[in-house]
Amino acid sequence: MNPVLVALDLDTATDAQAMADRLRGHVGGFKIGSHLFTAEGPSLARSLALRGDRVFLDLKFHDIPNTVAAAVRSAARLGVWMVNVHASGGRAMMRAACAAADQAAAETGSRSLVIAVTVLTSFDQAALEDISIRRPLIEQVETLALLAQDCGLDGVVASPLETRHLRERCGPEFVIVTPGIRSGTPGGGDDQVRTMTAADAMAAGASYLVVGRPILKAVDPQAAARDLAAGLTT
Repeated sequence: MNPVLVALDLDTATDAQAMADRLRGHVGGFKIGSHLFTAEGPSLARSLALRGDRVFLDLKFHDIPNTVAAAVRSAARLGVWMVNVHASGGRAMMRAACAAADQAAAETGSRSLVIAVTVLTSFDQAALEDISIRRPLIEQVETLALLAQDCGLDGVVASPLETRHLRERCGPEFVIVTPGIRSGTPGGGDDQVRTMTAADAMAAGASYLVVGRPILKAVDPQAAARDLAAGLTT
């Protein structure tokens, strides 16, 4: 499967649907985050899933276990392929999320993947210490990833800089989704600081790449998506 998941970080469902129609067949799926979901609600996720698209619902649930379980069940009933929670929500919350996905699968016949966010790509070591986490960033990512794996989750979201280490620690079947894919070094107002090129991230062991700006802001998004995917197979 094409590992590129395009982040539909657009203002309206109309714009997002048009972009999905333009890119379908050139990418592996689409990510819907809090920006678009808050503006338009669940209908777009359901619509894309009904079209047969793989939809990654990126809402990063983080709440008490019962609330997160209910949210995961609702997401799964939309037909989304993958949904995420924050690993820092803890063991009980992640186990509840996993159980909810299993319960929804019994109803729908298809199980949504549940993955956990480790440390956001906007964080560096100083930002981690601002919230009183003193261990090295790579250790924090590893700790949360191993906890998620122990809770039965399918994988994690982590920056490409930690991917090789996580692949070695968590094994070949563990899903690693990497945002922070850029064509060069961060800058110019980019809030993601732990970044890497798509080819390097895949070489490090990523399962899927979340790509937004390099495709959405291209003069020809379809060509940009096609070229990016082609560069992963050479």
